[in-house]
Amino acid sequence: MRALIFVLCLCAGSQAQAETLVASRTLPARTIITETDITIAAGDTAGAATAITDVLGKETRATIYSGRPLFLSALSEPALIERNQFATLVYELGALTISAEGRAMERGPAGALVRVMNLSSRTIVQGTVQPDATISVSGSR
Repeated sequence: MRALIFVLCLCAGSQAQAETLVASRTLPARTIITETDITIAAGDTAGAATAITDVLGKETRATIYSGRPLFLSALSEPALIERNQFATLVYELGALTISAEGRAMERGPAGALVRVMNLSSRTIVQGTVQPDATISVSGSR
């Protein structure tokens, strides 16, 4: 029994301490995170990122001050479409493809639903941002 308690104590003492990712400098809102922007700190903070791959290439939603943990809820995918940016609207139905120029009313990452003004008709439509920065719109049936 003493041997079992001794082994358990040894195992408990050799556990690695949890690590948390923190900002190495002040990161303004809409900053794309790179390796130089993060450092590893000892300790465990609930909700904070622990893997570098979870934060690299993400965009900050708000300012994150130096030494503060990087919370996954404060990060998002980088926006492909900015507000007032010109973009191509694409409507596809079977073999039919229609393209038009539009102006984004809001910013958004790939997969986001954004409002866009069709520059030809001045009508505001909603569409999904595609990975190639075009906006896919669908009509009513």
